[in-house]
Amino acid sequence: MKPFTVFIVEDDPFYGEMLKYHISLNPDYIVEKFETGKEFLNSLYKNPSVVSLDYSLPDISGLEVLKKIQEFNPDIPVIIVSGQEDVSTAVTLLKHGAYDYFVKDDDTRDRIWNVLKNIKAKFDLEKQIDVLQEEIGKKYKFGDSIKGNSSQIKDVFKLIEKAIQTNITVSITGETGTGKELVAKAIHYNSKRSKYPFVAINVSAIPGELIESEMFGYEKGAFTGATTRKLGKFEEAGKGTIFLDEIGDMNQDMQVKLLRVLQEKELTRIGGHHVVKVESRLIVATNRNLEEEVQNGNFRQDLYYRLLGLPIFLPPLRERGNDVLVLAKHFADNFCKENNLPTKTFSGAAQDKLLTYSYPGNVRELKAITELAVVMCNSDTIDETDISFSSGGKRGNFLMDEEDTLKGYTRKIIRAYLDKYDNNIIKVAKKLDVGKSTIYRMLKNNEL
Repeated sequence: MKPFTVFIVEDDPFYGEMLKYHISLNPDYIVEKFETGKEFLNSLYKNPSVVSLDYSLPDISGLEVLKKIQEFNPDIPVIIVSGQEDVSTAVTLLKHGAYDYFVKDDDTRDRIWNVLKNIKAKFDLEKQIDVLQEEIGKKYKFGDSIKGNSSQIKDVFKLIEKAIQTNITVSITGETGTGKELVAKAIHYNSKRSKYPFVAINVSAIPGELIESEMFGYEKGAFTGATTRKLGKFEEAGKGTIFLDEIGDMNQDMQVKLLRVLQEKELTRIGGHHVVKVESRLIVATNRNLEEEVQNGNFRQDLYYRLLGLPIFLPPLRERGNDVLVLAKHFADNFCKENNLPTKTFSGAAQDKLLTYSYPGNVRELKAITELAVVMCNSDTIDETDISFSSGGKRGNFLMDEEDTLKGYTRKIIRAYLDKYDNNIIKVAKKLDVGKSTIYRMLKNNEL
């Protein structure tokens, strides 16, 4: 963590030494003293935490030094110390960004001590926030938080990389439980906006009559019960990211209002007149087919195109082959660590059983199944008897979920086996007793 450094710029050697000694009594402070503006400016590259600046320097005026500090880093607090009490000078310096202004007297060193204590408290808080943001960034480093080796999930990684590099709107689609919010967080916490808030709204969880006030906020007295002003989620997000989950459930009236906010990049709280600029990045998610919703008249076409941006489709777990085993190990390891349990491994029979299920609840369901298996296991190895599925999810039935031609079923079977065996064509050919050339031909013709 960066140390708290105090630079004292004071041309009076005795007064400067007195300040340095007094401030150095706090062991958490690193103090440096300079007697000229030029000497100080030559060391400004060290980026001090705070500067105590004498207004009347022999070579450069205090105002000029203040301006140089502001140009270098406007976040450095500057305390002006002057030998004369001049209200107009103080006002000018405060307007140019000075943190505080003191006149030299017997109480000055104690005043500076108290101001430094307040600045240090803020400094420590900001460092704690930086550490937390860094930890969050590590947590959502998508290569670690989104697990899998299948070609489908690798395609998702490539799209996340592209989303991180720009501010383009991202639309994430996929079945419930595939990890849409996890992808949204991975994008945010690995982007340039990571130090700003990530604000999520589940549209389907908020009653239609309340969604506008939740998103855009309201003024005091806007309606019965509005006893105070409330900021909406867009304002809370600021320069961060706002994530609208289940956007397909938004009613038509709200769709119109959201479209206007996105077009104008500004909003007005309910019952208010003040225009608020919208600076946040937008990421949306849905388990619906929005294109079909547009065709059915349930979703506005103009809003659909405004939200489309960079589309990311999250495949269902049943189509990700051996990712099931990668994820199961990840969930089991995490659960054991959180509960101080010895690490568990999966027997071959347990792995085979995990691969036979279609996971209608996707990754979320696999996590629940794995954690229960860890609890039920009586040894260091999870066996097939420790794994329990809900009814109706046997993988063997998933091909019959909808009618298809024989050729269509053949494609699905081969595709499922390629996913299961990491696109090992020779192995799949042996398992299905078909020629390798047949699989190569279907891949070449984009039939798989």
